[in-house]
Amino acid sequence: MKYEQPELPYSRDALAPAISAETVDYHYGKHEKAYIDNLNRLIKGTEFEDMALEEIIVNAKGPLFNNASQAWNHIFYFFTFSPNGSREPGGDLRKAIDRDFGSFEKFKEAFVDAGVGLFGSGWVWLCRDDDGKLIITQGSNAQNPLTDGLTPLLTFDVWEHAYYLDYQNRRADALKALWDIVDWDVVESRY
Repeated sequence: MKYEQPELPYSRDALAPAISAETVDYHYGKHEKAYIDNLNRLIKGTEFEDMALEEIIVNAKGPLFNNASQAWNHIFYFFTFSPNGSREPGGDLRKAIDRDFGSFEKFKEAFVDAGVGLFGSGWVWLCRDDDGKLIITQGSNAQNPLTDGLTPLLTFDVWEHAYYLDYQNRRADALKALWDIVDWDVVESRY
């Protein structure tokens, strides 16, 4: 199987000012392409060659895990956004956020704090466990909640390449700006 980088469902400048066209070009166009290319090179001729990407993430180690997980994480991240998406969750997801975090505002604050508090590069995630409880996790480098048996719902990328062109070292400002482009209909569908 050969993995291909999917086309984004919006134009490269559609997420501005939260994410500029230049950052989309650099982050999705170059970084994500490299992860996909490396993944394809690493699986060739191995037992991973015909596995689904999620299976590779759960079963691989080292460079193969890093490239498979980063490829998946970036697609998950970029396909969470929309210039026209719903700006707040509704339905069962909203009820779960209110139940597990106290309010939507408290959830957003805790999520940004987890992203800001992650030392170095990585990801902050909203996940659902097997009991339906929502939790915020953070992980370095290519970490992915699939390896812990969790269902990822939302992620913000806290690698510098995700925000440095637009925000320099202001990680908190970058993370807070992403709330303006989260499409909660997409996140709800994952719940």
